[in-house]
Amino acid sequence: MITDFKKKTAVLTGAGSGFGLESARIAARLGMRLVLVDVQQDALDAVSAELQAAGAEVLACRVDVSSADAMDALGQAVLARFGAPHLVFNNAGVGAGGLIWETCAADWQWVLGVNLMGVAHGVRVFTPMMLAAAAQDPAWRGHIVNTASMAGLINPPNMGVYNVSKHAVVSLSETLYQDLKLVTDQIGASVLCPFFVPTGIDRSERNRPAALADEPATPSQRVQQAMTGKAVGSGRVSAAQVAQLVFDATAANRFYIYSHPNAIASVQTRLEDLLQARNPSDPFAGKPEIGAKLKAALQS
Repeated sequence: MITDFKKKTAVLTGAGSGFGLESARIAARLGMRLVLVDVQQDALDAVSAELQAAGAEVLACRVDVSSADAMDALGQAVLARFGAPHLVFNNAGVGAGGLIWETCAADWQWVLGVNLMGVAHGVRVFTPMMLAAAAQDPAWRGHIVNTASMAGLINPPNMGVYNVSKHAVVSLSETLYQDLKLVTDQIGASVLCPFFVPTGIDRSERNRPAALADEPATPSQRVQQAMTGKAVGSGRVSAAQVAQLVFDATAANRFYIYSHPNAIASVQTRLEDLLQARNPSDPFAGKPEIGAKLKAALQS
């Protein structure tokens, strides 16, 4: 756990918007040195300027987190500038939906590249640095936070590629937690599983690779984008509130971070399905009007 954040180094991917942006703002207020990472240059420039004006020491890096080479270079830049980071927030992510068989190969590569491999690269690059720092100083403490989703604990329909990516992040994070326990008590891990929060993820198309321009959205993908946009836009929990939960969990060494604890009821239903070997329950049992609307839209 990290209880004193001042003068510690934080690496935050997806720092240009949403949880990454709000976490960077909190880190700056706590006196941390910031490594801001984003693929969108204008957003990165804006947050870098804002936090430097607030007095933070900033290293801003435009990085595609899905690229192993780019993440390796980021690691070397961080090590050269600040040394091993104390807090790594593998947060960058994109949203995508639609009927699972309608996801083209390029979209599978894009979504898994950012949502899963971005986290895997962050763990691969920074954990050895953190372990080395811990080995040199018994008082050194570090923490890794990976952003998954409630869609990493349940399987909403018409969101296949996103669900797959986020379930993989939960698995990666739980394994990271257990692996770290085998070798150190100085580095903790957490997984963030937010529900619908206004972060801008419903506008992920803005960063969709240009190579996918010839792959227009299918009808089911357009339906999901509209429904997700409405749900995200009406979210009552803010990105800033979730970012504070991240720092609270880091200080308390708490693994699971939920933005909407009441949503865990759906996870319990899924686990009961597994334990009883029964067919997956209707995800819209509590709100049948939403299920009827989705079915009608997909069949129209």
